[in-house]
Amino acid sequence: MKPDPLSATFSALADPTRRAILARLSLGEASVKELSEPFDISPPAITKHLKVLESAGLISRGRKAQWRPCALEAGPLREISDWVEQYRLHWEGSLDRLDTYLQDIQKGNDT
Repeated sequence: MKPDPLSATFSALADPTRRAILARLSLGEASVKELSEPFDISPPAITKHLKVLESAGLISRGRKAQWRPCALEAGPLREISDWVEQYRLHWEGSLDRLDTYLQDIQKGNDT
């Protein structure tokens, strides 16, 4: 059974190597060789990381003559941002209520 898109994205982002690959791709397209250069891992290991990212929809792989560039696909990151936003709103509301409560207490102590 294939995980839902949000779970697949979180799973792909769980690995620091994959996050570093995405950070590099945020600067523009890159070949597999270029993406593997900063890592001390085998080419097959980089390929596995790329397959996970591609499966999660975070990258696309193209073909330009002999060059097979990888590119960032930011759509799934937007879905994560939207999901996290719900919780940010919750915490901001909670903190606003806490601030009001503390101000009320402080006013009570000042009199």
